[in-house]
Amino acid sequence: MVTRGEERRMASQRRGGPAVRAASVIALFTAIVALAPAATRPGSPVDDPAPPGPARAAAAFGAFLDSGPDGVTRMTGLSHWLGGAELKVAHTYLPGGLWEDIEGPPGFLEPWAGWRRERSDRTLVLNVPMQERNEEDVPDEEVRGLLRQGADGAFDGHFRTLAERLVALGAPDTVLVLGWEMNGTTYTHRCAPDPAAWKAYWNRIVATMRAVPGQRFRFDFAPSRGRDAVPWTECYPGDDTVDILGMDSYDQPAGVTFDEQVSEPYGLQWHADFAQAHGKPVSYPEWGLFRNGDNAEYMRRMLAWIGEHRPVYQTLTDYCPHGVWQCPANPRSAHVYRSALYGGTGQPAPLPPVCIPVDLGDWTAYWPGRRPCLPFERRPGVR
Repeated sequence: MVTRGEERRMASQRRGGPAVRAASVIALFTAIVALAPAATRPGSPVDDPAPPGPARAAAAFGAFLDSGPDGVTRMTGLSHWLGGAELKVAHTYLPGGLWEDIEGPPGFLEPWAGWRRERSDRTLVLNVPMQERNEEDVPDEEVRGLLRQGADGAFDGHFRTLAERLVALGAPDTVLVLGWEMNGTTYTHRCAPDPAAWKAYWNRIVATMRAVPGQRFRFDFAPSRGRDAVPWTECYPGDDTVDILGMDSYDQPAGVTFDEQVSEPYGLQWHADFAQAHGKPVSYPEWGLFRNGDNAEYMRRMLAWIGEHRPVYQTLTDYCPHGVWQCPANPRSAHVYRSALYGGTGQPAPLPPVCIPVDLGDWTAYWPGRRPCLPFERRPGVR
């Protein structure tokens, strides 16, 4: 990839390079560049307006920042970037390689449970695979057999162990996103090979974990948006074992508008209507950018949707290409997200500084790729 600095150097070479000017002019130019804040550089979100008030999300929120301990420590950095807004939701995923991973391997759960224990109003969200070798492209016939074994109780002990560990660590009210995106083709815990066995297996896991003394778990049924391999409604295991009806919803496929994401079969509106009909609150465990790049319109619309439907929680997937804080490729979407959640008070983020252009001649634009300018801090209500 060609960096912006390399682009500027090549442009200067193509033009033959500027002549040397008086030292005083160069000194002034250098001072101006040094003073100009990063937000005014080319490609920054400086021209992207903050979303209107109704788009501000009111749900308890967090972000997926990393599966391991770094995911906990990075929450402080994200909070600082958001003007001190408190992240009340931590989100991580159990590895699904071996059953011992799904039981909560030693050292994995402790940092997350420790964060949860620090404040009573915090929520730990834990994605739990329903099968080992969960991302190993296991064929449908084998998946079908595994689902039936699970429905018959073959794997109860693993989930009992996980429940006991969470209770012992002081996280008995963890939200468990069990068998997420079951309507797709990615995971060994997928539903399509045998929906009836999948539902029976889900119900058995829930019964096993709820039988552990001291638990107060909530179970989140979270398909991916749309039909995928099978309509997710065919996998719904029943109101008795589902506490929250989630949906993972990324900005995809390429070229699909947000309105289409809402109205498609088994899409966002279908999900909201289904949850209402079953008396369940909604959640958005995974959402973010994807196939349509730095799509600020998607970010605005998704935040507005979240604000309107008031989920139990929402957690942005914050790494490239989906995220905003840890992904510099999405500056305009980052500005929309930050403005919506800044400070946790419903107040907009500070306006990015603007620059007053300084005309020192065309040659001054060669090196920086723009005319120099003097930084000027904008005030709300002042143009």
